[in-house]
Amino acid sequence: TPPSLLLSLTLPFLNFFSPLSTTLPSLCRYPLGMSGGQIQDEDISASSQWSESTAARYGRLDFEEGDGAWCPETVEPDSLKEFLQIDLRSLHFITLVGTQGRHAGGIGNEFAQMYKIKYSRDGSRWISWRNRQGKQVIEGNRNAYDIVLKDLEPPIIARFVRFMPVSDHSMNVCMRVELYGCEWLDGLVSYNAPVGEQMSLEGESVHLNDSVYDGAVIFSMTEGLGQLTDGMCGLDDFTQSHVYNVWPGYDYVGWTNESFSSGYVEIMFEFDRARNFTTMKVHCNNMFTRHVKAFRQVMCYFRSEADWEAKPLSFSPSPDDVNPSARFVTVSLANHMASAIKCQFYFADTWMMFSEITFQSGDHVPWSLSWDDPTHKVDDSNTRILIGCLVAIIFILVAIIVIILWRQVWQKMLEKVGELVYSRACTHTHTHTHTCSFDRVTPRSGVSPHSSVLDSRLRLTNAAVAATASKAPAATVGQDGVPHYAEADIVNLQGVTGGNTYAVPALTMDLLSGKDVAVEEFPRKLLTFKEKLGEGQFGEVHLCEAEGMQEFMNKDFPFDITENQPELVAVKMLRADANKNARNDFLKEIKIMSRLKDPNIIRLLAVCICSDPLCMITEYMENGDLNQFLCRHEPEGQLALISNAPTVSYSNLCYMATQIASGMRYLSSLNFVHRDLATRNCLVGKNYTIKIADFGMSRNLYSGDYYRIQGRAVLPIRWMSWESILLGKFTTASDVWAFGVTLWETLTFCKEQPYSQLTDEQVIENTGEFFRDQKRQIYLPQPALCPDPVYKIMLSCWRRNTKERPSFQEIYRALLESQA
Repeated sequence: TPPSLLLSLTLPFLNFFSPLSTTLPSLCRYPLGMSGGQIQDEDISASSQWSESTAARYGRLDFEEGDGAWCPETVEPDSLKEFLQIDLRSLHFITLVGTQGRHAGGIGNEFAQMYKIKYSRDGSRWISWRNRQGKQVIEGNRNAYDIVLKDLEPPIIARFVRFMPVSDHSMNVCMRVELYGCEWLDGLVSYNAPVGEQMSLEGESVHLNDSVYDGAVIFSMTEGLGQLTDGMCGLDDFTQSHVYNVWPGYDYVGWTNESFSSGYVEIMFEFDRARNFTTMKVHCNNMFTRHVKAFRQVMCYFRSEADWEAKPLSFSPSPDDVNPSARFVTVSLANHMASAIKCQFYFADTWMMFSEITFQSGDHVPWSLSWDDPTHKVDDSNTRILIGCLVAIIFILVAIIVIILWRQVWQKMLEKVGELVYSRACTHTHTHTHTCSFDRVTPRSGVSPHSSVLDSRLRLTNAAVAATASKAPAATVGQDGVPHYAEADIVNLQGVTGGNTYAVPALTMDLLSGKDVAVEEFPRKLLTFKEKLGEGQFGEVHLCEAEGMQEFMNKDFPFDITENQPELVAVKMLRADANKNARNDFLKEIKIMSRLKDPNIIRLLAVCICSDPLCMITEYMENGDLNQFLCRHEPEGQLALISNAPTVSYSNLCYMATQIASGMRYLSSLNFVHRDLATRNCLVGKNYTIKIADFGMSRNLYSGDYYRIQGRAVLPIRWMSWESILLGKFTTASDVWAFGVTLWETLTFCKEQPYSQLTDEQVIENTGEFFRDQKRQIYLPQPALCPDPVYKIMLSCWRRNTKERPSFQEIYRALLESQA
């Protein structure tokens, strides 16, 4: 499906650089080489064949060589003796399979209506795949030419895979197949652990067993892999699950301390070879209200050869009795070399529950001195360093070449297909939507995986282009009946930082900018430079002190000004060498900003435009931005008393959030779309006064909040709605989404980035879940300080349907009512 395979082409090095991400089934969906030819003929074998022209090597998806497929001898009822076997040469995490019958240009009409899969990690022990409900048979093809893709739920970790056609009567079948996944970088081949236990919770049984474990299960689990390696992290509430129609506790493997007199659970991990381990990540439940906590301590022993090291490595995570969210605990393994690790996890409460354990390692195998003596390892550290440097240099050179070629191909692709895929509207209505419409969105089923990858990539990249285009799209009514803007009817203010801050309808622009500029020229000599706040493509933002600013204040609007004292101001300065378009945009921005009059919007105070460099002078609040302000404070409570940290009460948090909603209510009334609402773009003054600003993008401090797509657009994806990321559609409704994230930031005191447990790529993939709307999308968790009514406001901001999201007026009222 397009969103699921979105990253297959855009992130070719994801497997190498992010071992943890490769265990996510939604990201790990690369074709492994049957159709592409990377899997060699000698690695494809079969139990039998019709003839030489239907041998195993012809069983490649989407190929028509030989007689068009692998065809075994007749498949007998209830017999599993016929199989097509693929050797991947190394362990792989396999999430998806594709099958096809024999078409042969219309000559063939044989296909497998049903099949089973067996897999092996070592070639000797074979395991029958079962889905999460225990079913082995997979529905196959209904004709000879369509490709049918099936998700493996749960995914498998294997080197060898067998496709075994199944029939209820004697018949001829033919198959072409493909495997999708990625290399299993952990190298983990099995874990041995005590069997998960059962909890009784309010009269209901919560089964915390490893239901997909593929090893032996008696009193303990041995020689297998299961839920701790299936790439699925459990939810905060362990009684709930990502998977439908399963029992409470399904996502977790859990134990009670009553069963372990030693006070710990021991799990042993076996790997394919000796590896240099850097970290272990353990996803733990921490629902302490149910007496479940992450482990108190872990002791890890390492076995590099035959014997275990005597001295264990010890690690104790920081206890957390405030946040009940599940989390990854990262354990440093200090570059120990081992082929097996035995870890003793000590209980911190009555129950301990894990849903995922992953390992990261560096250089896996020591170099050998000669081919004749593989057991003779190099002891000369200088030699190892030299070889490592040479490998690194080669890798860097290859990467540079690939990137250069990739960019050239991509530019040509955009030029050729951009006009076909990215259609702009051309009739006029009045609304405040800024969008780009696409010719087609590929449906979920019946699609070649190759075309869907391309469509997804084009959709994301065009969204990025739409988000940063110098002109925005003109009001039209699309096929869905939703009005859109086309290029002539939106004015995007480029801004000195190179970021589009406000998307302003042209009608509004005409009304606001048709008058003379309502701000005065300010003497440059009265500005004293304090520090550079940020910079962008066309200019810089400076924090300055301004003398005599009182004389330039608009008397009909209140300002927080101290008499006869220099005032802190933000000065946006256009570079003297900026091009003509940038200068025009700068002057337009001055006109627009001069008309914005709201207590919760940063005001334009004065300008310096009589000579270069052009400057606009805006308010700056003495407490800086809201993100840094909250990071320096703690919620009221015992923890703040112990640490002697400054505090902010819950009522003041709500007061600040209400002001943000009020400011956005004003902007939306003018049909302004902000596009970068976040705590970093809200400034804090005296008495918790909040004003919305626009230069967070330019600050290096927040560079990690923005994601760059193909060097074209820098997008705050963790604050963006799904339609903004996938469709390039920016509206007041997408600002509402960003407000929900901003409210979440505020109530968590900005202690972590939104979706901090996800990489940028996983955040984008999560938007695909909103697109599919199959209830598998991940929402930001309810903050500890957040009451249920306020969290409901957040959730309403993140509704999939833009029409169902509340207006800023409704949000403003709801927040006021929550404080009553």
